[in-house]
Amino acid sequence: MRIRIVGAGAMGRGIAQWAATAGHTVELCDVRTEAVTAAVDFVRSMLERAVQKGRMSAEDSAAALERLIPLDDPWAGGPDVELVVEAVREDLDTKAEVFGKLEQALPESTVFATNTSSLSVTRIAASLRDPGRLAGLHFFNPVPLMKIVEVVPGAATRPEIPPTLTALVESCGHRAVTVADTPGFLVNHAGRGLVTEALALLEESVADPAGIDRIARDVLGLRMGPFELMDLTGLDVTAAVIDSIWEGFRYEDRLRPSFLTPNRVTAGLHGRKTGQGWFAYGPEAAPAPEPPVTGDPDRPVFVVAGEGAEELRNTLSEAGAAVESGAGPSGRALVLVPAWGTTVAAAVASLGLPAARTFGVDPLAPAGRRRVLAVTPAADPAAARDARAVLARAADGKNPWAVSVVRDTAGSVAQRLLASVVSVAASIAERSLATPADIDLAVTTGLGYPAGPLAWGDRIGAARLLDLQRALHATTGDPRHRPTRWLTERAQLGLELTDPGTSPADCV
Repeated sequence: MRIRIVGAGAMGRGIAQWAATAGHTVELCDVRTEAVTAAVDFVRSMLERAVQKGRMSAEDSAAALERLIPLDDPWAGGPDVELVVEAVREDLDTKAEVFGKLEQALPESTVFATNTSSLSVTRIAASLRDPGRLAGLHFFNPVPLMKIVEVVPGAATRPEIPPTLTALVESCGHRAVTVADTPGFLVNHAGRGLVTEALALLEESVADPAGIDRIARDVLGLRMGPFELMDLTGLDVTAAVIDSIWEGFRYEDRLRPSFLTPNRVTAGLHGRKTGQGWFAYGPEAAPAPEPPVTGDPDRPVFVVAGEGAEELRNTLSEAGAAVESGAGPSGRALVLVPAWGTTVAAAVASLGLPAARTFGVDPLAPAGRRRVLAVTPAADPAAARDARAVLARAADGKNPWAVSVVRDTAGSVAQRLLASVVSVAASIAERSLATPADIDLAVTTGLGYPAGPLAWGDRIGAARLLDLQRALHATTGDPRHRPTRWLTERAQLGLELTDPGTSPADCV
């Protein structure tokens, strides 16, 4: 296939490298000729590096570079061009102008694709005489490494074009997911679940950014915490995406932005690219160490019955902790409440527990190597230090648990992050914006989560997850936590969240 790529910036040169390496003839062009020269040099250096690392033969590298053709005039005729991929700046008028000129220069059979990440594909196509020839083909940076592409049909896109683009993407070694033309498409939309909830936790002073990131990594198994991720992406970019998706979905509570971001963006605290974001970067910067464990690990504990209570009792007993049994705690015992979607304060009030020495423990934590201790405003600091020391005990005596201390909140940190990730993905499935399989594929490939959000929800169990979300919603009163219909129905019917279910169309 002969492909013309218009725009020789980071995305354009990445798409060019990907397509040429896969065996396609690629015309690379830009209104700035120096950008094309720089892009070809960059692709050459990437191919040379691949050869040096043994990922490609010298012959294949030379052949790929030979298939990459610098083009001086983006609007030149091209009777053999089968596909155009536009990768110019994110501006509707600019993209419309580009495709308008291409429509005059290229044959009617040429398929047009836009790499837009935030603009409506339908609106871009509307400027054409034939809007049916255009679809979205959204790559992620760096293109050769991010092996996922969103195929986005516009409202008028001809039905044969998305399957053609899907076949092209997959023949070149990437995975393709078909996504509705909605704000954020799929990956950016699904990613709002993590960062918006992390910001909400920070708003409520549940933990600081480093503390939330540690829990996200060590309890949930994410490669990168949400605040690290925002610093890597750039808070200016992240905040703009959050706002645009929230506005595009008509101020959906589940996608609600935070009041924390606008001032930080204005102050230039964008992250790695500015040297300071949620964290400091540079030669002198170092991550803040966790405070040492200083309490009494031998103080007796009493574990209140509830979600994960038996497992907590057993693991603490195996580690040599003095775990009390019986109907209630002794006068010196620390009281641990495994709270699922609720608060420690509610347990203190309903069960008559001693407020100064009662603490929450997240039942999700035993899956990792970090436990999470929740403290209320009534907690005795010395008792909290002792509780942290008890929870840090390890069965082997050599590898103590890391223990994060957070403010008491419904569901604690990990539960709220996970519930939000699953809820946003479930709302995407509920609206039929993408299939459950494509949602999970796109998120694991594009965002690097340890599991697709719907499959992750199935690991917890639909009924258990519904209990969590109902408890979060009832405890906080915040509509962002309300359960989705997708989750509620599947919990009631015994279906998995990854099951697309039967639709009315299947029955006629």
